[in-house]
Order: sequence, then structure tokens, then C-alpha cells
Amino acid sequence: QVQLVESGGGLVQAGGSLRLSCVASGTIFSINGMGWYRQAPGKQREWVAGITGGGSSTNYADSVKGRFTISRDNAKNTVYLQMNSLEPEDTAVYYCLVSITRPGGSRMYDYWGQGTQVTVSS
Repeated sequence: QVQLVESGGGLVQAGGSLRLSCVASGTIFSINGMGWYRQAPGKQREWVAGITGGGSSTNYADSVKGRFTISRDNAKNTVYLQMNSLEPEDTAVYYCLVSITRPGGSRMYDYWGQGTQVTVSS
């Protein structure tokens, strides 16, 4: 089995910063793409940022471009989301999504983190 543990959420004032972490553990052969999503109250879950397996390419939703940075540490099976210049509109539960290949196979499986609450006060 694979477990994803997120941390780093909290309450911050507008203009502040937070850094989210998502650590994958368990039966893992390799980790492919990693990403972050968020879901605000009453809204659908939306994609925020993604990073390729090697970490050479990143992409961001327009709403966070220039403020958020996604990165990964393959040695630690961890993906990060550095969030700067936070706005009240960034308030949501943030989820990591990780694509993992298990030992002995080539199929990729997607796993979700449990979510971490980010609240930005005005």
C-alpha cells in the first residue's frame, strides 16, 4: 500500500506565506508526476500546480502563477508547494496527487493525500 501524508496548512493573513509538504511512503517503485489541487467550500476541486517525474517541468493554474512554486525531492518522495502573497481567495483544502509505479509492474496508480486546510484572512 501507499500512504500520502500532507502537512503545512494553517491560518495566515493576506500577503503571507505557507509551505505545504506531501510525503509518499509504502510500496513504491517510482514516483512519476506529482501535483496539487484545492477545493474551496461549495466549489469543485481544481488543479493548482504540477511537476513532472524528473522535476524538469512545472505548470501552474493562472490564478496562482507567479505566487506559488511547486518542487519535489525525489530522495524523500516529497512534493512541496510554496505559497507566497496569499489571498483570501486561496482559502481551501489543498490535496496532493501522486502518480506511482509499484514494484514488478509498469502501470501507474494515482493516490490522493488526505488534504490540509489553508485559510487566508483579509
